[in-house]
Amino acid sequence: MGRSRIGLRMAALTLAAGVIAACGGSSGGGDPYLWLETVDSPRVQTWVSAENTKTLNVLQQDPRYADNLAQATALGNAPDRLAVPTSIDGVIGNFWQDADHPRGIWRETTVADYEAPQPQWRTVLDLDAVAKAEGRNWVWEGMNCDPVTYRHCLVSLSDGGEDAVTVREFDRTTGKFVDGGFTLDRGKQEVSWVDADTLLVSREWQPGEKTASGYPYVVKRWHRGQPLDQAQEVLRGRQSDGLATAAFLLDDGTGRRLNVLARKPSFFDTEYSLLTGAQPVPLALPAKSEVDGMVGGKVLVSLQQDWSAGGTTFPVGALVSLNADELTADPAHPKPTLVYAPGPQETLQQVLVTRDRVVVTSLYDVRGRAAVYTVKPDGSWSSTPVPLPDNATVAAVDADSHGDTAYLSVNSPVTPSTLWRLNAVTGALAVVKSAPARFDSSRFVVEQAKATSPDGTKVPYFVIHAADMKYDGSNPTIVNGYGGFGISLTPGYDGLRGKDWLEHGGVYVIANIRGGGEYGPAWHDAALKTERQRAFDDFTAVAKDLIDRNITTPRHLGIAGGSNGGLLMGVQFTQHPELFNAVDIQIPLLDMERYEQIEAGASWVGEYGSMSNPGERAFLESISPYAQLKKGGKYPEPFIWTTTKDDRVGPQHARKFAARLAEYGDPYYFYEQTEGGHGSGANNDEKAHTSALEYTYFMRQLM
Repeated sequence: MGRSRIGLRMAALTLAAGVIAACGGSSGGGDPYLWLETVDSPRVQTWVSAENTKTLNVLQQDPRYADNLAQATALGNAPDRLAVPTSIDGVIGNFWQDADHPRGIWRETTVADYEAPQPQWRTVLDLDAVAKAEGRNWVWEGMNCDPVTYRHCLVSLSDGGEDAVTVREFDRTTGKFVDGGFTLDRGKQEVSWVDADTLLVSREWQPGEKTASGYPYVVKRWHRGQPLDQAQEVLRGRQSDGLATAAFLLDDGTGRRLNVLARKPSFFDTEYSLLTGAQPVPLALPAKSEVDGMVGGKVLVSLQQDWSAGGTTFPVGALVSLNADELTADPAHPKPTLVYAPGPQETLQQVLVTRDRVVVTSLYDVRGRAAVYTVKPDGSWSSTPVPLPDNATVAAVDADSHGDTAYLSVNSPVTPSTLWRLNAVTGALAVVKSAPARFDSSRFVVEQAKATSPDGTKVPYFVIHAADMKYDGSNPTIVNGYGGFGISLTPGYDGLRGKDWLEHGGVYVIANIRGGGEYGPAWHDAALKTERQRAFDDFTAVAKDLIDRNITTPRHLGIAGGSNGGLLMGVQFTQHPELFNAVDIQIPLLDMERYEQIEAGASWVGEYGSMSNPGERAFLESISPYAQLKKGGKYPEPFIWTTTKDDRVGPQHARKFAARLAEYGDPYYFYEQTEGGHGSGANNDEKAHTSALEYTYFMRQLM
């Protein structure tokens, strides 16, 4: 969940990983279910197993489950899915999972062959074979290749999908892990290349040398052949920091490289440094900004706050460029140049860089756009719109930093994804691949409407429904929401949703509530901390608008959300149980009185507030779904699910919520999958199983 930006994996706009020590807040002394916060114990295993059995004995025995599972499995493993391209040194790479390769393979081919109807892929790394040979439960977490030869790559593997990874050096030419190469044992860590023989590593170097939320805060330089314990420290953050201190590499494709260090005192604030010698030099960028890449010696920075520099004020939401030579010579006095500034109802989404162009995707009233930006002789930038289909979701997929090609995807709820090749220099645009239709979308339409929140704010939402839908209140309807961390929900194509829900007479709704990023940083900031009730009220307003428009009624209305969206579901469940008949609570936060003490919770204080602050404590207590459950609350029967291997939010919230419902005698479904990390499964079959359970649940409750 987050933008495609250069940066830190663990500091991305996600609920990031980490196991934390106690850091204020409720001690939980009166909580009878504290024992369920232990991730794994015989008592917890017995409880989880019993709960899973109860749920599966109902949902898997439903006559609709088998067909739901068959559809989800077939679509998840379909051989004609779009293979997402990754450009590496003139070739295209792709990580692929299917029925024959459940853990996955890394494969490569030429650009021309990739764009052919039936590419002839060459398997470079077979993760199933590696896991079998080593007797390990490996899950692919990504690959990062050296910036000089692109031959050696750092492969990150996790156990069952958790965020802690093992890092191993892999040779793309031989297809083997490098004997005596760079290897880092399991941990929450970040690794960046300096050159083909040097890394910058952030990890827990000594026991306990991590932040309160479980992140590494010490960066060291590690040379090939050097014992790890002799790596030299280059930057040290603080144990009190909200997120990691780590390094990342900027490479403009012509061989120019900059090593940047980022310390995260809090989730939304960053202190940047340049490493051009033995020690880093502070870089005077705004605290709320993101470094997005480098092109032609220009460093690209997006702003989440206004920035006054060089006599000019650059607005929040803008993208600016900085001359790399000037920045290196005088990092204390950067001189930005405007690249992109958002207009009304517009926000920056993603940034791609080719050899000498910048491709920007943005949203205008939650509709996708793209443009190419070119630096002019005087140093200013010009823009050229990319003529993509309107009323669609546009995503930046990949770009060749050594060439002119960028790939963009376009889709809508009724139009399967198409992959477009853009020549960023000539503007030539062509469809190179299209996903097949998974359902008869000609029967359905997409409309955007706006509900009015209690404070008068207009809240947009998308409705996908049959063209001949009757406005009689009988339509089974699912509303999806998130509303946090500046992340945008955009309407996209989902073949399984079409087969298992729309074709069965269902309606699907996407709510663009405050807290998200659909209208830029201000839309997010409006629902921070003690203002978060605005996001909850926005979602409620959408639900009530659907009822007022006679699209549905509470008997047929269900809602769904995961992670931060799981918190949203929990709040709707406790504040407005009368509005819904189904609540799908996915990998959620629910105990907001103790969230800072569970997994990576302490890192999200900038979003939610802290129990150590009296005013914020009062608000957290007032909205915490776990605390607000009441005996005799007349709640709808929820489906609460999580995974044991989730080391971001953790399974603790979901377990305790279910246990409290059981105590009060309220019906519920609870399911905890072992693998999958902060997601619905570690492979396509596990994800299909979770999806089948969800749709079966909604059919039982709403149809």
